Amino acid sequence: MSKILDRHGIAAQFASDRWQRVLFREFEAMLTSESRPFPCVFGVAGFKANQLRFAFPERLNAASIAPALQEYLSSARAFGQNTSLVILSRPGPVRGLEVYRRQLWGILRDLAAIDHKPWPAEIPEALDSPGWEFCFAGEPIFVVCNTPAHVLRQSRRSSSFTMTFQPRWVFDHINNGVNASEKGVSKVRQRLAPYDLISASPSLGTYGDAGNREFAQYFLGDSNDTPKCPFHSLIEKKERAA
Repeated sequence: MSKILDRHGIAAQFASDRWQRVLFREFEAMLTSESRPFPCVFGVAGFKANQLRFAFPERLNAASIAPALQEYLSSARAFGQNTSLVILSRPGPVRGLEVYRRQLWGILRDLAAIDHKPWPAEIPEALDSPGWEFCFAGEPIFVVCNTPAHVLRQSRRSSSFTMTFQPRWVFDHINNGVNASEKGVSKVRQRLAPYDLISASPSLGTYGDAGNREFAQYFLGDSNDTPKCPFHSLIEKKERAA
């Protein structure tokens, strides 16, 4: 059985009162709202074109995410240029933002440890470098985390711990031309201003720029403090286990 579903497959697999359908309806309402447009215009376009894929693990950990991520990456290019894999977990008691932050990085560390493919040679291993990006199955992937603990940063709020995996190649068409890239980023920033109850994070930047750090954008809290680098390298644990 497939580990991932498109938006039409969710209704076919889960009854309307199941937590999976409840969370998906919330996600759908967020991305399709006309009165309160979601800031990420590329995610909205991907959803409307049915390019996003979804997984609903009962327990959110590397062991449950890895099969879905592997399946997704094997076919992602066929889904469309605005595709992402959205992992929606079973709702539970709300915890603190720092607890969720540690959970995110623990999952990414564990995914790197069980990944059977080597880390891409062109991607630095050190998180605190401008060219670093999370990688799995040989693919660089931008990761976004949403939690029920977010209040001020509504663009990062969800009713359950949510992880979105976006292949790095998705950004190729966004950054294909300077003008197109600037227009896309400008539109996202314009939508962020009224959507969030806090100004845009200073951690938001452009991949590859000398001062940019991708790891800092994965989990944005409810303040504009600059997050500390959680690990030197995600693959240290994998190397020790080898």
